[in-house]
Amino acid sequence: MNEEKLDDGKDNVSRETDHYQYMRRALDLAHEAYESHEVPVGCVFVHNNEIIGFGRNKTNEALNGTRHAEFEAIDTILSSGKYTSDVFKECSLYVTVEPCVMCAYALRQLGIQQVYYGCANERFGGTGSVFNIHEDPILLLHPQYPSIGGYYREEAIMLLRKFYVRENDNAPEPKRKHQRVLKTTIKPPK
Repeated sequence: MNEEKLDDGKDNVSRETDHYQYMRRALDLAHEAYESHEVPVGCVFVHNNEIIGFGRNKTNEALNGTRHAEFEAIDTILSSGKYTSDVFKECSLYVTVEPCVMCAYALRQLGIQQVYYGCANERFGGTGSVFNIHEDPILLLHPQYPSIGGYYREEAIMLLRKFYVRENDNAPEPKRKHQRVLKTTIKPPK
């Protein structure tokens, strides 16, 4: 995991503690999503060491495939009336799973300062696992941002695995998961 130098008067140990505190809140939201039969992803936006918005996946509840945790949080922040979209230029995002391509580009459009995530998104990842939307030099109109993974990685992976082996009573019979087994061994990061 990368350690960054910030001129905020904090030593590296207390800054690292903050990262885990914010990620812990994101994981709590991911657990809420799991209990609501959503893909278990949660996130928090932090501005000046304060959580100003949070979200969890609600794609099934909303019947809308774009209602990812990041969009839920962004909409909550902007609809609060306290902030304009400029606030994101001074925010860090903590999210349990690497942002997908759609979310990674939205974050770049907003000018997010940096992203911290739990586990990689090896199918749709937009900040390094599949695509590098966060630092693609072709996207000149929007600033690049750093993306750092590995915070509570194993917990994020296990939560996703539990979700994907859980039976969905609304699924058609050919999609049933009767034979799936929860894998508990986690490979080290690449």
